[in-house]
Amino acid sequence: MRKAFAAAAVLAAFAPAAAFATTGYFAHGYGMKAKGMGGVGIALPQDALAAATNPAGMAFVGNRVDAGVDWFRPDRGAEITGSPVPGLNGGYDANDSRDFFIPEFGYNRMIRPDLALGVSVFGNGGMNTDYKTSPFGALGGQNPAGVDLSQLFISPTLAYKAGAHAFGVSLNLAYQRFKAEGLQPFDNPVFSAHPGNVTNQGYDSSTGWGLRFGWTGQVLPTLTLGATYQTKTKMGKLDKYKGLFAEQGGFDIPENYGVGAAWKPVDKWTLAADIQRINYGDVASVGNTIDCLFAGACQLGADNGAGFGWRNSTAYKFGVAYEMSQTLTLRAGYVHIKQPIPQSQTFFNILAPGVVENHLTAGFTWTLPNKSELTAAYMHAFENKVNGQGSIPAALGGGEANLRMNENSLGIAWGTRF
Repeated sequence: MRKAFAAAAVLAAFAPAAAFATTGYFAHGYGMKAKGMGGVGIALPQDALAAATNPAGMAFVGNRVDAGVDWFRPDRGAEITGSPVPGLNGGYDANDSRDFFIPEFGYNRMIRPDLALGVSVFGNGGMNTDYKTSPFGALGGQNPAGVDLSQLFISPTLAYKAGAHAFGVSLNLAYQRFKAEGLQPFDNPVFSAHPGNVTNQGYDSSTGWGLRFGWTGQVLPTLTLGATYQTKTKMGKLDKYKGLFAEQGGFDIPENYGVGAAWKPVDKWTLAADIQRINYGDVASVGNTIDCLFAGACQLGADNGAGFGWRNSTAYKFGVAYEMSQTLTLRAGYVHIKQPIPQSQTFFNILAPGVVENHLTAGFTWTLPNKSELTAAYMHAFENKVNGQGSIPAALGGGEANLRMNENSLGIAWGTRF
């Protein structure tokens, strides 16, 4: 177990390069097997990353270690139309940085036949935009512009098995890193409660912790159910950006929860589905709208400060696995989420256009002669566009901000039982 935590610490040193934006700004799934099946995992633990979705699943995966890396490539951008401000209208590409590599690691040991102790390391969210030409340039913004948010969890987990049922708890130790550039139009006493701490301050980081609880149980010979709940993770302040984020630099990780089912109609087939609720709107810096800022009723960085206006969102995940042979398992899946950004909030979300809704996934596991496994997973998030409606205030000349995004990811992982 000491070696597992040492490996987790090494992996964590590289993980801040992660940047997801699939179901809002959470990953669509955790663990390469789940990623190939649309992210399902609440009732279908498959590897030592199971605790990232449902800690109870660690009681069923046995003694094993898994490690992998995902190549993630988002395509994002914005368009401004109908503005009378000279030079503001036009298309803006946010892909000056577009290739990200996200590692994952899991270790699980059955310390008794009914008791599992493990640790999972994973990226639970993130957002990156990198505009070589700033969308805010005509308003006084400098080049380049964008944000870079990465979030990492190291989750020690304890799971107890009672017959066909299991209960688990994870301590989610969280780390996040953030920087913003090119937001000079908002870095003044009119818009910010803490001017000088809005933009171009380099990276800042904070830590925090929360808990995830879970249950999974085989309720029929062919049917397994599960449920999980993660508390809001209270993070330390991002002091360098206390003039940007509400509550003087607050940026907590949202509460989320879900239920799932896995069904084996015949021996070689497994069908699974999850429903996950992510309460983005309950985090002030994410959920507060920008409207009050331009109405003169609030400022960035204040206790009631403006935010990105994201709504709470529900993700629906479906997956299928087919055991083609003793050495090859094929997977596919689909994810749908109602994207969280209202049309009235698109202007500030030029920085965070997490608007994709529909995802297809595919993957496989190949068992090697030494009984270790190679797993691969691919995800495509179809392009979605959100056109602004009353999105740019009259104080900045009016007009509309339109957002777009699509994504691809390709990952590979190695795992083995011991």
